[in-house]
Amino acid sequence: MANRRSFIKQSIVVGAAALFPFKLTKGITDQPNASDFNTFQSGPLVVSTWKHGLAANEAAMKVLKSGGTALDAVEQGVWVPEADPEVNSVGLGGLPDAEGNVTLDACIMAPDGNAGSVAYLQHILHPVSVARRVMEKTPHLILAGEGALKFALDNGFEKVNLLTEYSKAEWKKWKASGARYAPTANWENHDTIGLLAIGTAGEIAGACTTSGMAFKHPGRVGDSPIIGAGLFVDNKVGAATATGEGEAVLKTLGTFLIVEFMRNGMHPQQACEAAIQRLTESVRIHDNMQVGYLAVNKAGDIGAFSLRKGFQFAVFQNGENTLIDATYLLEWK
Repeated sequence: MANRRSFIKQSIVVGAAALFPFKLTKGITDQPNASDFNTFQSGPLVVSTWKHGLAANEAAMKVLKSGGTALDAVEQGVWVPEADPEVNSVGLGGLPDAEGNVTLDACIMAPDGNAGSVAYLQHILHPVSVARRVMEKTPHLILAGEGALKFALDNGFEKVNLLTEYSKAEWKKWKASGARYAPTANWENHDTIGLLAIGTAGEIAGACTTSGMAFKHPGRVGDSPIIGAGLFVDNKVGAATATGEGEAVLKTLGTFLIVEFMRNGMHPQQACEAAIQRLTESVRIHDNMQVGYLAVNKAGDIGAFSLRKGFQFAVFQNGENTLIDATYLLEWK
């Protein structure tokens, strides 16, 4: 809609003033309090992280337009990058860990506050769907490793070889370099897909799925499967998702923090900026760190902000699916 499109343009201008280190603009102070909205007025909305979010948005919006729920939409939306061998940071084709194994993390969260996740899952094409089964068929929140795989197989999922020839070649190249494991995050190689949707009834759901940090130490789990870190949804307030260095997001529970900021009256843009500010106050910011946040509130307002330049997010509304450069705090050194 025009008001939301104008907000996105306005946020780009506002964020451009915030590029000097560790100093944030006050954000957009004339936006309504998110908690004032009790009904959704603007129709379905889908937002997601990174360029591969465009195709995910298309699939999610198709579900919403055909009468599906926001929960169905977020699941089927992220199926697309999970099954795309050209996306080297999610699902099939994801770059492996230091031992050459593709390991997956994913979570999903419903409008009723229920959630499910899987961590360190191997051999399954759609970990987000296993996470949904965990949510709907067990009293648990997280299943990990061999236990998550057994649960998936017991529920009809089939084993798939997730290591493509390209990813295998990249792993061999890394292995030949003599490195034991990646000592620091390489954010270009772990671009998580986080997707948030508001359905036709105004309900909010979210999903987050990734193959994690390239060449990570075996057993590493990032923020993506952790509710409140990689994803958080509160249907009365809004939702947020994260991308970038999961360890940093975990240390500040960034998405939970953003939703709490919105609960206390912040516009999503302000909330994302404030979460990055909190990151700079709580975590040592190293030269290769990148973290990006994306959020929506109950009114369908959007916010996005990252630690450094480069984070992009996709917005599908009013028949338009657009990739947008997020505003950011720091330039790369």
